[in-house]
Amino acid sequence: MITNLFTAIPYIGNSIAYTLWGGFSVSNNTLNRFYTLHFVLPFVICILVVIHLILLHAEGSTTIFGVQDSNDFINFYPYFFLKDLFSYLVFLLFYFFIVFFYPNLLSHPDNYIKANPLVTPVHIVPE
Repeated sequence: MITNLFTAIPYIGNSIAYTLWGGFSVSNNTLNRFYTLHFVLPFVICILVVIHLILLHAEGSTTIFGVQDSNDFINFYPYFFLKDLFSYLVFLLFYFFIVFFYPNLLSHPDNYIKANPLVTPVHIVPE
């Protein structure tokens, strides 16, 4: 990650970068923070999605015109539920097709090079 990018913000950029780093340079604190963020963030997003679906299910959805009459509400189930379920199943069908029939389609040939901790890969160069 390019955490030095935050130093370009006038006045507060250096403070933000030092806070992200946990000191004056990238260290173990920085790696722990970013690892924790990358681990916890998907769970937070999933919880927010579930809360959103619960609220949508409880309140219903209005019309596209914003009319607040109780007769104009559209029930969450079955309309939106089936629409979302269909799109989810289409996505899974496409995903499983790629995973099971063409697993190397989105891969890179460098992934098959045996790792050597004593040699830096050619594509990694200093900034």
